[in-house]
Amino acid sequence: MSTTATSKSEVAYEWIRSRITGHMFSPGYRLVLGSIAEDLKMSVVPVREAIRRLEAEGLVTFERNVGARVTLVDESEYAHTMQTLGIVEGAATALSAPLLDEDALDEAVRINDRMARMLEHFDAHAFTELNRQFHSVLFEPCPNPHLLELVHRGWSRLSGIRDSTFASVPGRAHHSVEEHTQIVELIRIGADPLEIELAARNHRWRTRDAFLDALHTRTPHTGFLDTSGDES
Repeated sequence: MSTTATSKSEVAYEWIRSRITGHMFSPGYRLVLGSIAEDLKMSVVPVREAIRRLEAEGLVTFERNVGARVTLVDESEYAHTMQTLGIVEGAATALSAPLLDEDALDEAVRINDRMARMLEHFDAHAFTELNRQFHSVLFEPCPNPHLLELVHRGWSRLSGIRDSTFASVPGRAHHSVEEHTQIVELIRIGADPLEIELAARNHRWRTRDAFLDALHTRTPHTGFLDTSGDES
């Protein structure tokens, strides 16, 4: 492939990927090669190459007699991952609690305050990153390395399933900020470790439940399958 073709493929890849992660192309959206190529003012060849890359990343799925479309959420995989993460992260947060000093708790509060300010002009992906930072402050001091590894593995698996849950259920963000405040306060007052663990676990599970509820009531955004002109 020539350098020009490679660069066009990269442009197409970034363009499509940004629309998938930004939820302009939602799960189930049919990717019409001809239309995308027309929008980008290029042939379908680099577009097809870009879609193959996205398929390898799990963001796009090819289906017989349908073509390429944005991968649907694997509901059971998401539910199981969130359930497991709630358990291990809750335990890790409880074990970390005695090791979190005022500076760490103040940092968690500052991050949560930034999340609260973002609610009015919501950016789901920036909010998700701040959410990750907030929880990292609370669970990273966990003295059990095996448990901490499971937490990291859960976050990695989750990011592979969903770029941002909050993009699908932005209303959950308000409750999430409030629950963050409650968790920090429990740690600050030296609450019983089990109470802290359950607060962190239920916080994760409420997000899971909100997303699954939204998934059941949403109709996938579909496009038109383009079966002509693929070789132009």
